[in-house]
Amino acid sequence: MKKGTLLNAPLSAAIASMGHTDGLLICDAGYPIPPEAARIDLALTQGVPSFLQVLDAACKELFVERILLAEEIETVNPALHQQILTSLKAVEVQQARDYAKPGHSITIEYTPHETFKQEGKRAKATVRSGECTPYANIILYAGVTF
Repeated sequence: MKKGTLLNAPLSAAIASMGHTDGLLICDAGYPIPPEAARIDLALTQGVPSFLQVLDAACKELFVERILLAEEIETVNPALHQQILTSLKAVEVQQARDYAKPGHSITIEYTPHETFKQEGKRAKATVRSGECTPYANIILYAGVTF
């Protein structure tokens, strides 16, 4: 059995296959995933798993260099926006410690939702959560640990 936190085989494989600057899209239950996308559907019921649970699990396996959010999240879903920023701050600290990269920071970028969806088409994989709140979508871009 795999030793570690991420047990979902398709998600683990997607992260293992990522190279520098590849993107991993984590989305809410209503996000329009294109048919050609590598889809990892974790949604079970409304809210299960939550967006933040999926984000946390992915960040334990992926070295995150930057992220992309839809700018609408700041006004339409400010509570989730703040939770994402708090979570990413903890990820920065952990990555800096684990990989001896003092001062490591995750670049945070925003774009209109329509542009976000176009960028999401280039993601290595799309992970669907059970989240049912608006704009609960993020693209994590892989960094390097060396």
